[in-house]
Amino acid sequence: MVHTQSGSATPSDRPSPSARAVRAVRAEVSWGARSLRRARRGPGRERDAVVQSLKAALAAVLAWLAAAWLLPDAFALMAPWVAVVLVQATVYRSVWQGLQQTAAIALGTVLAAALVIPFGHPVLVMILVLPVTTLLGNWPRFGAQGIYASTAALFTLVPGEATPGSAVSRVLAALLGTAVGVGVNALLLPPVHLRSAREAVDSAVREAREIVTEVADGLDEPWEHDRVRGWYDRACQLPRLVRGLESAVGWSRESTRLNPESRRRAEAARLTAAYAETLTTLEDIAERLTVLTRTLVEAAGEGDDVPRPGHEVTRPYSGFLRRVADALGAYGRTVTGDDPETARRELREAVGEIRAEQDRLRAELPRHAAAVPEGLAVLGPLLAESRRLAAGLLPGGRGEGDGDGDAGGASGRQGA
Repeated sequence: MVHTQSGSATPSDRPSPSARAVRAVRAEVSWGARSLRRARRGPGRERDAVVQSLKAALAAVLAWLAAAWLLPDAFALMAPWVAVVLVQATVYRSVWQGLQQTAAIALGTVLAAALVIPFGHPVLVMILVLPVTTLLGNWPRFGAQGIYASTAALFTLVPGEATPGSAVSRVLAALLGTAVGVGVNALLLPPVHLRSAREAVDSAVREAREIVTEVADGLDEPWEHDRVRGWYDRACQLPRLVRGLESAVGWSRESTRLNPESRRRAEAARLTAAYAETLTTLEDIAERLTVLTRTLVEAAGEGDDVPRPGHEVTRPYSGFLRRVADALGAYGRTVTGDDPETARRELREAVGEIRAEQDRLRAELPRHAAAVPEGLAVLGPLLAESRRLAAGLLPGGRGEGDGDGDAGGASGRQGA
């Protein structure tokens, strides 16, 4: 008798392709429903996407109506086709891509018309023109809009008959669509990207604080190399969040360019400058945490090259790290909180407590050196990196305490 292993899936238990397709569709519908609920609840990325989508639809309709009124019906499609794609994430991007797209359309239209008008034979001209427009479309000055040179050439050749007037009408339709698309994006709720930068700051600071808190909690327990290695791996991922903030700051800075709303432009410029300074601070934090956790990994290794400190050393340092975590939380509130002045006062107090705590721990280094000399090689660098991390949270504090590592190392050598 053949026994089937308990819990193993048989072919009949596996979902069919149609069931998997239905499940995938349901997941996508659920995602869309959640996004709509978030857009309805309040400001956020989802609502911004809805607003930009409605603006794109409005731009297409206005461009179509204007083109139908001003140009022959055969060319009315070109205007909304251009307008709908120029409601971009920033006004500056709409203007720049509008210029690129119009130039590409004019290039494709003129090249195709210049050959098909005197020689005829649209298919032959297509064979000659499309490789040229595709090659020219790769010119970096066209950016992502270079493909419109080839599509404009096709629109000129496919009807089978081209005249100088039709070529001019196509270019005018593209200019009309550019004007309408840029105008709608600039004059109707022009986008300003501040929320994404704020969210990126919150994510990076929260992750840094959680790493420090996890290390502090872990130092109160027996060390395991895999767990300590997890702290280091997590710290190595922090620069990825910092790069996300760098991208968000870039979007915020770009959204202030050519934005007609002076009040929002001034606010965005002020906050963008603050976020740019925060970016430098978070880069320093990520570097400090990487060095700190790497020191712990080396101490927790199975080899004897770096001694592993005992609880007599790690327990006081655990409390010290919790103060560092509190300082990180206060720093995050100074950037994105509702009451930055109170948060700055809390940050100064937290950093002051960190300095006092470090001075107390350093004063006890000789006693640790006498009782647990092997732990001092780790405690000194840890104290130095933690103090540098906390000092960097204050304006002008980066670089402060750079001599601490030497002092810690000297104390360790003296105690040894």
